[in-house]
Amino acid sequence: MRKKIEILAPAKNLYQGMAAINAGADAVYIGAHLFGARTNATNSVEDIAEMVKYAHLFKAKVFVTVNTILYDNELDSCRQLIWDLYNIGVDALIIQDMGIMEMDLPPIVLHASTQANNRDAGHVKFLADAGIKRVVLARELNLDQMLDIHKASDVELEFFVSGALCVSFSGNCYMSVANGERSANRGSCAQNCRLPYQLIDGKGTTLIENSHLLSIKDLDLSNELPNLIKSGITSFKIEGRLKDIVYVKNNTSYLRKKLDTFLEAHDDQFEKASSGRTFYQFEPEMDRSFNRGYTDYFVNHRREKIGSWESPKSKGQYIGKLLEVKANGYQIENYELLNNGDGLHFINEQGEADGLQVNIIVNDLVVPNELKRMPAGTDIYRNLDAEFNRMLENENSAVRKIGVKLRLSETETGFCLDVLDEDGHSSFATLETPKEPAKNTEGLIENIQKNLSKTGNTPFIVDGIELNLSQNWFLPISKINEIRRAALEQLAAVRIRDYQREEHQIVKTEHPYPAKALDFTYNVSNKLARVFYKRHGVTDIEKAFELQWDPGKSRVMVTKYCVKYELGKCPRYQRETMGTKLAEPLTLKHGETEYKLKFNCKPCEMEIWEKDAELEIEADDMD
Repeated sequence: MRKKIEILAPAKNLYQGMAAINAGADAVYIGAHLFGARTNATNSVEDIAEMVKYAHLFKAKVFVTVNTILYDNELDSCRQLIWDLYNIGVDALIIQDMGIMEMDLPPIVLHASTQANNRDAGHVKFLADAGIKRVVLARELNLDQMLDIHKASDVELEFFVSGALCVSFSGNCYMSVANGERSANRGSCAQNCRLPYQLIDGKGTTLIENSHLLSIKDLDLSNELPNLIKSGITSFKIEGRLKDIVYVKNNTSYLRKKLDTFLEAHDDQFEKASSGRTFYQFEPEMDRSFNRGYTDYFVNHRREKIGSWESPKSKGQYIGKLLEVKANGYQIENYELLNNGDGLHFINEQGEADGLQVNIIVNDLVVPNELKRMPAGTDIYRNLDAEFNRMLENENSAVRKIGVKLRLSETETGFCLDVLDEDGHSSFATLETPKEPAKNTEGLIENIQKNLSKTGNTPFIVDGIELNLSQNWFLPISKINEIRRAALEQLAAVRIRDYQREEHQIVKTEHPYPAKALDFTYNVSNKLARVFYKRHGVTDIEKAFELQWDPGKSRVMVTKYCVKYELGKCPRYQRETMGTKLAEPLTLKHGETEYKLKFNCKPCEMEIWEKDAELEIEADDMD
């Protein structure tokens, strides 16, 4: 049996979810009105029901994010929401809180969110044995680690392949709580990592004045899809439930084309996870929608600098260098790529991100809305592509169709149209009408075929027509349209009715968790989660950070990203070129807010602590 490979796209709302399906997504993930980790991307149960119906038409799936941590007074309403989602046909829930595993649940499939600390084989196997059907792996993993996890369990594996990156280990960032009592694990991340900071060394010297020192580039693993599949990944996830429709359609379409190329070359082993094919009126290019520049992060181990220090905003598509500043405009390499209304991005002479808008292009002169001075040789990027955006905002720019074959035959009292789709579903419609021989037979057959092929705004495309008629009957165009419309409407209903949703009933187990003690990073925030872990042998369970925060003294983040590495001062990878060691502890400062940095070089991690924390700084030991 061939393995299904899936593209999983974000859905901010019903409209964008449908657009993602049209652009080629095999599944979408969407937030409900409660308990989703993006409070600005919520949807009613009614809208999700419409999303389910549309997705299932194409045998695509709908996953709902129920991935915040829960408090005791929310457990009942969460359980009710899960039943509501099950009853409207949702395929799976993406969860973080293990308290959900203790609830009286319907037989709905559960996926473990990346926020659930999915970083090692033992933890992932435990979740699989507990009844989790899919695990969203931590973004920091490399291909070797993924393969180890895959070998340890047959659970489905999902991995982010494009979009913004959390600088912290997912689910283990507490900067929002510490800096303003907004919890990222409760859906209210304040994105403190995208703020500008000063970097101050242990002697009080300011090393960097004003830079976005925790902001990192966006992820692009589009060239790694074959390697990820070899490592056991079967679902490729696009980040972006807060992004616009241009981003969703562009990223989904780009990955769809990439994956289809691979699937066509390996069709004996793998297949697409949904039905239909998409027709595009644009050529997708990921750098033409929101991005901060791209990185492959750690999938191939640590090998490049990944910071996006100049700005947390979109960098966009590289156009070329500034050649010359004229009296009222610029001469720019590859100016012919630009259009009126485009937004341009560059780094100014103060080292800060800057921008302007193109008013008009006259011959080879780019005339902006405001002339800003910059030296020749400045790199120019386009971070707002006006023409591309208009193209993708048109709902017909990506249209998805299911292949069907038609057979028109006659009955005693009229005609019958049989329809068979690419998945083997069938329908038919009859037309009761007197049969009259055509007076003019020239082009008759061709006209019948032509009008049967007009599927219009339906989700179908005709791949073949068979006419089984005893003679050339007269058939008005209106009657052909009527019988075709009825047969295709019935086929759409049949596809939705016959969709086979996977179901799985959680059965409580007692297999041991790999650890006896859990610290606050396990985000245990309710009584049911405590019951779950205790039944699996955990004896010491610390409360979630949100329930025990000690202001000024807490560790607020652990990350694989490293400021030392970005500065060329890493004793593991840059020992021969690092020069003078930095005086520690290093401090990040934004306004009155300060954080201390601690570097754990053996596991290759950086910790961020509040300013009053007492840190024990150890000597770098790489031997």
